[in-house]
Amino acid sequence: MQVEVAYATPERQLILSIEVAEDCTVEQAIVLSGILMHFSEIDLTKNKVGIFSQICPLTKLLQANDRVEIYRDLALNPMQARRQRAIQQGR
Repeated sequence: MQVEVAYATPERQLILSIEVAEDCTVEQAIVLSGILMHFSEIDLTKNKVGIFSQICPLTKLLQANDRVEIYRDLALNPMQARRQRAIQQGR
């Protein structure tokens, strides 16, 4: 079955389409895609993963046409960003 594996940084986005077995897990798809070779900062013990923006465990079984997404930490907490914008707009 066909699935996609995606990861993005502020500078670059990569979406790889791969063919996997029916009993493939999220982790297996990530490894099979080879995306770990493109982004050395990915650490599956720390990065959260999901399917179509829904966080899931690495052991979740995939369905045809799923898009596995590897998430990275936010550079800035959204609440902090709002506070900074409010301060800047007040000046």
